[in-house]
Amino acid sequence: MNDIELLKPSKRGDKGGQVRLIQEWLCLHGHHISIDNDFGPATETAVKEFQVRKELGASGVVDNDTFARLVAPMRAALEPILRESQSLGELVVAYGQRHLQQHPREIGGQNKGPWVRLYMDGNEGTQWAWCAGFVCYLLKQAANTLGVSLPITPSFSCDALAASAKGKGRFLSESSGVTSGEISPGSVFLVRKTSTDWTHTGIVTRAEAEVVRTIEGNTNDDGSREGYEVCARTRGYAGKDFIRI
Repeated sequence: MNDIELLKPSKRGDKGGQVRLIQEWLCLHGHHISIDNDFGPATETAVKEFQVRKELGASGVVDNDTFARLVAPMRAALEPILRESQSLGELVVAYGQRHLQQHPREIGGQNKGPWVRLYMDGNEGTQWAWCAGFVCYLLKQAANTLGVSLPITPSFSCDALAASAKGKGRFLSESSGVTSGEISPGSVFLVRKTSTDWTHTGIVTRAEAEVVRTIEGNTNDDGSREGYEVCARTRGYAGKDFIRI
């Protein structure tokens, strides 16, 4: 994956190549520069400041050591969790918590940046809402760790996830009187607009009598369906259907 692999060192005067990626990661680390694919004085200054903070020596050149520190959050999120005694759902939650700890968020515009590309198979941009991509990425990580098949067909579409769950007998409808006891950790919630249209999704970390605790992508503190980060939230049951994992 090129978003966490440096193809060659980058320095002031470079344009194109991985300069944009370097600028994205600098911004994700709090160095607010323009993401313009041009390694100019502002980018060089940000690199030096990042290097000083990480005790790397302020060369201003993005070499392998500097790049490794830039992409360390994503590498941490990708590290396998080797816990054979855990169920699929428990591993989904464990991976969700690991991603949450690395603060994935958009950078450079709506539905853009290395985290979005990770969850959306390299796609990004306004049309690529990534909440379902985030859910499916966690499911794939957990299933790959355990060496088991995915319980539903992965998709970037909430509606397609609902359809797959119905076809596999895993769909839990609010209208059927779903209870907290039916929703195990790692299950998926779907925000329902109509009986055939779902607009947002995430994973359930714990189901309680009146609320569910969640980890979800492409949201924010307001619970928007078009947010910008991965958040842990508390949600009520109203307007929600679920996929049993």
